[in-house]
Amino acid sequence: MTANKIISSSNVSFGTSGARGLVIDFTDNTTAAFTHAFLDVISRSFDFGTVALAMDNRPSSYAIAQACAAAIENHGYKVEFHGVIPTPAIASYSLTKKIPCIMITGSHIPFDRNGMKFYTPNGEITKDDEFSISNSNYVFSELLELPQLTLCTDAANNYITRYTSLFDVDILRGKKIGIYEHSSAGRDLYHQIFTSLGAEVVSLGRSDEFVPIDTEAVGDEDRVLAKVWSKKYGLDAIFSTDGDGDRPLISDEYGNWLHGDILGLLTSIQLNIEALVVPVSCNTSIELSNNFKRVERTRIGSPYVIAAFDALKQHYSSIAGFEANGGYILASDLIINDRNLSALPTRDAVLPALMLLVATRRLPISKLVQKLPLRYTWSDRIKDVSIEKSDKIILEALSSPDDFLERIGFLSRKCIKVNLTDGARFILDNGDIIHLRPSGNAPELRCYAEAPSEEQAKNYVEIIFNIIR
Repeated sequence: MTANKIISSSNVSFGTSGARGLVIDFTDNTTAAFTHAFLDVISRSFDFGTVALAMDNRPSSYAIAQACAAAIENHGYKVEFHGVIPTPAIASYSLTKKIPCIMITGSHIPFDRNGMKFYTPNGEITKDDEFSISNSNYVFSELLELPQLTLCTDAANNYITRYTSLFDVDILRGKKIGIYEHSSAGRDLYHQIFTSLGAEVVSLGRSDEFVPIDTEAVGDEDRVLAKVWSKKYGLDAIFSTDGDGDRPLISDEYGNWLHGDILGLLTSIQLNIEALVVPVSCNTSIELSNNFKRVERTRIGSPYVIAAFDALKQHYSSIAGFEANGGYILASDLIINDRNLSALPTRDAVLPALMLLVATRRLPISKLVQKLPLRYTWSDRIKDVSIEKSDKIILEALSSPDDFLERIGFLSRKCIKVNLTDGARFILDNGDIIHLRPSGNAPELRCYAEAPSEEQAKNYVEIIFNIIR
């Protein structure tokens, strides 16, 4: 079998973060094709003998991991299986050991889907790598037997030490933190990290079934739960992540979830970052805060953010990026509390949460947020909308932006600018923003809005989706 032929007929494809598809389309041969193609491509640039492998808590992940391991061994390499751990944990281990790794995860998308994320010994694969993988003509044999996988805990221990070594053991003493565990891949590691730093931890919402938490479109039920938990247990914060633990979700002391870009902004201020790279969908309070020497905006997706780092490294000593979903990407080695923190150029959930919690020694989270420029964002999605249908809706809006605004009920507003970096981002004459784009990971239409109040931003999204529906 040839990798590119299997991949092209599989209905599994690269999106904004890794290869994604329905579980039924992740056959053993499809998994093997992606694995062989990845190893074929990176073996031209890197010398290695072992490949690290990890997964999330999805029901389908172990079987996909088995097929992946079989393909790695058939390709001539050893496999280290690290079990259920966060994506940044296996990525950090891969960077430390200078070996490639593969993470079996569909992140936040529903459990009937899954995916694969790929990392070279230098970090996340690029869009060029994705193209080369999809077009690899590597020939391989059908998988006849799947191995049982033996667990290695080195990557989990490495990730815990990465953060517990930065501060004294009592840095979070007196803080009471709720961990909304659901089915997150890192739920058992987070307890160890925060308790090792002195915090009292309360376990919340652990689930034996997979829960597709989307940190960029938090459901109403989770909003209510956070407020109930915060009041019931007297929490300083609630910490959670998406399914594979690379996107954080954190609340203030009242149980109000922070938007990911606000968390990223607070983290970057705390880390004294000089240059930032963020997707076009992030809150404009980043520039309005006047805390950074340079802010670069890209298309949505961590590969685009990471690709923009290289041009900044010649001019700035501390560089980072984050996304509206909260995933924090550290491009530079830093000194924190007189201790070294190595770069981790992939999305991470623990660093922003930890830096925010350390900052609460001065002010509670709600007060830290209030010190920022008051711009508010809201985002949501309509599921089961094909890319073709999303593109049609967006093209109709672009044909006459002012007519589009009139159709959705904003009769007094005019569009003064359209940003086409990723989807269509309409800037209105009052400074508010409406942004439509098809999801890169699932058949969904996403809408982002920005306004002077959260209520107004939410209102934009609800009105637009009601009319589209």
